[in-house]
Amino acid sequence: MTTMYKPPGDTKRESAGPAHARPRDPRLRTALILAPLYLITSALLAWWASDSITDHKWFLEVLAGVALLLFVVEVVRGYKAWHRSRH
Repeated sequence: MTTMYKPPGDTKRESAGPAHARPRDPRLRTALILAPLYLITSALLAWWASDSITDHKWFLEVLAGVALLLFVVEVVRGYKAWHRSRH
C-alpha cells in the first residue's frame, strides 16, 4: 500500500525564481543597503561644501571624500560577495 504522506524531514525547499531572488549573503545585503547611502551622503556633503562660504569648507570636502571612499569599498565588498555566491 502506498500513501501520499511525506514525513516533515523529507520536505525540500523550492528555490525561488529570478523574479523572487533575494540576496542570502548578509554581506551582499549590507552592501546593497550601505552603498547608495554612502553615495547620497557624499553627494549631499559635496553640494553643501560647494554652497558653503566659510573657512571650514575643507572639512565638508574631506567628509564628502571619505563618504565616497566608503561607497567604493562597499561596492567592492558587494561585488566580491556576489561573485562568491555565484560560484
